Amino acid sequence: MVPMRKFSVIAVAMGAMALTACAHGGGSAQAYRSPGFHPFGGGAPRTGPVAAIGVNGYLWRASLDTLAFMPLASADPYGGVILTDWYTNPEKPDERFKCTVYILDTRLRADGLNVTVFKQIRDANGGWIDSPASDQTSTDIENAILTRARQLRLSNVNG
Repeated sequence: MVPMRKFSVIAVAMGAMALTACAHGGGSAQAYRSPGFHPFGGGAPRTGPVAAIGVNGYLWRASLDTLAFMPLASADPYGGVILTDWYTNPEKPDERFKCTVYILDTRLRADGLNVTVFKQIRDANGGWIDSPASDQTSTDIENAILTRARQLRLSNVNG
């Protein structure tokens, strides 16, 4: 049953990433096309403007800074999705965490950020079992990211 649950979590995460990557508002599709080989075609060189980061830059940088202690599995600045790999605290080797960060807006706003935390606990056989992570953990990470984003913005405005 556990492998099916893992598959379901992975499938949902991949679906969310695909939908998020398609959420660009406005502009032509040509502006997002990069030169070179594309397995699905569309490898023509850019003719429009160079695409900028698709999310708020302060939230993006703050998310990477805040989660720097965790191994990074994937980061998509155009879709605004950051996936970490499993992190085990050396002081608690029987539990591990991974995070998914969704940056949902180009503005620096609290509702433009969503963090999901996944937790697993080691069982007696050495395998990992999914366990619910505290909602407070996600909230604490979101608050840390927002605080860092504000610091980055203020240092950019003042400096």
